[in-house]
Parts: sequence; C-alpha cells; structure tokens
Amino acid sequence: MSEKNLQDLGPDPSLLLVDDDEPFLRRLAKAMEKRGFSVETAGSVAAGRAISTARPPAYAVIDLRLEDGNGLDVVEVLRTKRPDCRVVVLTGYGAIATAVAAVKIGATDYLSKPADATDITNALLASGDDLPPPPENPMSADRVRWEHIQRVYELCDRNVSETARRLNMHRRTLQRILAKRSPR
Repeated sequence: MSEKNLQDLGPDPSLLLVDDDEPFLRRLAKAMEKRGFSVETAGSVAAGRAISTARPPAYAVIDLRLEDGNGLDVVEVLRTKRPDCRVVVLTGYGAIATAVAAVKIGATDYLSKPADATDITNALLASGDDLPPPPENPMSADRVRWEHIQRVYELCDRNVSETARRLNMHRRTLQRILAKRSPR
C-alpha cells in the first residue's frame, strides 16, 4: 500500500469487519492492519450491531449473509450512529437487487467475494464519485455461474433434484457440473 493511501485514512483509522467465515475474517483483519487500519472484528450480526452502537467506526466491511441474519442490519445501525462511515458490503452471492438495497441504505460500495484486501481498501478510500479501479483478476463468467449453482444447491439443502428444478436445468446436467472442480 502506498504512503498516500495510508495518509488517506484520516485521523480515525477505525475499521469494523463483520463476517462469519472465521479464516477469511482473520486473514482480512491482518491484511487491513498492515494497511494502517485499527481493526475490530465481529462474527455475527448481533456482535456487529453491538460494536457499531458502542464504538461506531470510520470504516466498515460487512458480509451480506451471516448465520444470524443480514449484514444490512449492521449497515443501518452504522448509518444512524455514524453517518460519515464508509461501508463496503461483501458477499459471495452477488446480485443486482442486493447491490441496490445495500447502496440505498448507505453502503459506499458493494464487492463480490472473493475480494482481496487491495480491492477492499480501494473501495473504502475511493473519494466522492471516483470509482475504484477494476479488480486485477475478476471472476470469470464460468466461475460466477458455478458460484451461483453452488449457492442454490446449498440453499436447497444439497438436494440435486430440487436444485435442478429451481435452476431450470436437467438433473443429470447439474450432477455433471457438481462433480467437476470449480473453474478459475
């Protein structure tokens, strides 16, 4: 990270990370600390709301889907407690509707997982109407399709027939896709 970006953090480098994926949360916290942020983590909506109420941060990175609810609930608390907080919503399930909802309630940006610390820092520090640069290595269309199929499969409790029905796909085609490794 350049010296300029470290100075862009301003007088309050506090950052709240909310994600229920513990290994990802630890890696991201370590990477953001190296970039000059003062990081606090939460693994649930309840913990994120409690921290947002007690110590509202200047920056926040919040996962959209958490085990105990929706990350947008944390964004709403942040908007009431600290309107100037710059919030980036992360999700592994990118969709236009959730992106619109996140931005409407006050998120600064919306990134699909896997997003790295550089993409997240660029989104947090983007000023005004400046858009952060496009990611260095975005997911391929095949990878996005595979992620969507995996998501629907998990939501259907790993029931192949129900997943195939919801995706309007032949069951055997779905089985072949699920048997393959994820595309890059």
